[in-house]
This record gives sequence, C-alpha cells and structure tokens, in this order.
Amino acid sequence: MTRHRAALVVASLLAIPVTAPGAAAAADVSAAPESTTVILLGTGTPYPSAKNQGPATAVVVGRRLFVFDGGPGVMRQMEAAGLPVRGGPVTALFLTHLHSDHTLGYPDLLFTSWVMGRRAPLRVFGPPGTRRMTEHIVAAWSEDIAVREQGLERESPGGWRADVHETTGGVLYDSAGVRVLAIPVPHGNWKWAFAYRVDAPGKTMVISGDTRPSPALEVAARGVDLLVHEAYPEARLAPEKRPGGEDWPRYMRAFHTSDRELGALAARAHVKRLVLYHIVRMGGADEELLQGVREGGFAGPTVIGRDLDRY
Repeated sequence: MTRHRAALVVASLLAIPVTAPGAAAAADVSAAPESTTVILLGTGTPYPSAKNQGPATAVVVGRRLFVFDGGPGVMRQMEAAGLPVRGGPVTALFLTHLHSDHTLGYPDLLFTSWVMGRRAPLRVFGPPGTRRMTEHIVAAWSEDIAVREQGLERESPGGWRADVHETTGGVLYDSAGVRVLAIPVPHGNWKWAFAYRVDAPGKTMVISGDTRPSPALEVAARGVDLLVHEAYPEARLAPEKRPGGEDWPRYMRAFHTSDRELGALAARAHVKRLVLYHIVRMGGADEELLQGVREGGFAGPTVIGRDLDRY
C-alpha cells in the first residue's frame, strides 16, 4: 500500500462512528465513571538507561487498561504508576512492531501477570509475526510453566496464555466508547509497523510507535488532544565513528522522525498537545529538541516525555 493510499484508508476509517457506551458486553463496562488517562510507562530506546524504561504506554479508561508496546520493565512500571498488577488487569496489549526494545517486556506481561493471578488469555494485537513470536516465548518458558502448574505453586493451568490477533491495520477494538485504530506506518525495513489512534471518553490520542514521517499518521492525528511521537534532533545527525556509522544518517531518515519533521507534521495536523518520547538524543538536550519542533512550525504545547508522566 502506498503512503497516499494508506492516508486515504485511515481517513475513511476515522469516519466510522465509535460504538455508543453501553453497547459492549457487560464485562467491558466499568462501574466507575469513565475518564481517560495516558501514562508513559516507558519512554526509552534500546540504550539501557536507568532513567528510561523500554517503550510502553498505558491508556486507562475507567477500569479498563490498554497497553501499547511492551518494552523492558513494563510490569514494574505499571506497579510504579499505581496501576493494578494482580488478577490480569490488562484489557488488551497492542504492539506497534516487533523490534526487541518494544517487545522484551512481552514475556513479562504474559508470565508475571499469570503469577499475579491472571486466568483468562491476554488479548494481544500486533503485526504478522506476533503469533509466531508468542509461540516461541511459550516454548522458551515451557519448563517454568510446567513447574508452576505442576509443582507446589499450583498456578492456574493455562493462565499464561495469549489470545493473539494479527493485523495489517484497521479498527481493532471498538467497545463501550473506546475505539483503537491501527495505522500502518513506514519504519525502514519493517514490512509492518503501526501507530495507534485511540478515541476514548474525553480524550483522543495518537501513539506513533517507530516511524519516519507518515501521511497516514498525520491524517489520524488531525485535531487530537495528544500526539505521543518519537523523535531525534535533526541538528545532531551526522555519520558516526564506528563500524557502519557512515550509514547512520540514512538509517535515521528511513526509520525515524526528526524534531523538525515532527514539528511540521504536528502543525499541519493541528494537534492540541505534542509529547516526545522514544528519543534518540545523540547528545541533544531538551531545549534543543523543543527548538527543533518550533523550527518545524509547531507552536503549541510541547513536552519532553518522562517515564510515569500522566496526561
């Protein structure tokens, strides 16, 4: 699918009305008043920083908990954010793509939630290859599963399971006032990578995942309350003195979005608030990144995302 065609498809999908609250199954409806909070569980990159856990974002709607990506440390960040970790609290996990820094916490979500009492399969949405990855994870932990089920721990049989749905884009969840749309985006050599738009009570948002500038994402982000988007400082981009470092600029332009490109995209989309996360800094300071966004043309509220920030 061409980038132009993808943008047209996203525009048509955004015309689909959100299911009215109360139309979903009772199990999906919170007894508490519905409100929506976005929590940055992890804002990091593959670099192992103690300040930034792996990329993961929580969207909390009443008692429903949606998690986007499962980077390293995701379960511990859920606990740090005051989110429930017992009994299988995650309504659904959505993977943007299968890069290791976005999925190393996937086994954690599967097995730690089981040890904490999950009985029902974890609903997982991701690109083609997600099911195969899941099967390999389960195989790798087969001895752990056997000991926990058959030994003195007496864990719930099969509580580690995942209900995997592979997708190539489109509406993946539409229930009780919450709709999640997967938007195919260009991320270098990856055949499938997604951004996600979430429409929820009181808030609309787009979470970029990893992508170079995407017309389809731009369409999806028009007028949203919150755009959570990856970035790097364009002014810092240069060949690096290491093996393969001469291709670094070409790699970044094919796989990621610069601060200036992001500023231009956010301005065209008229987003209400921009949050930068998953930042490949290359030594760039916060003010440098914010200046790059402004130079790109976006003058609206802009924040450098930190782990456990809430919006």
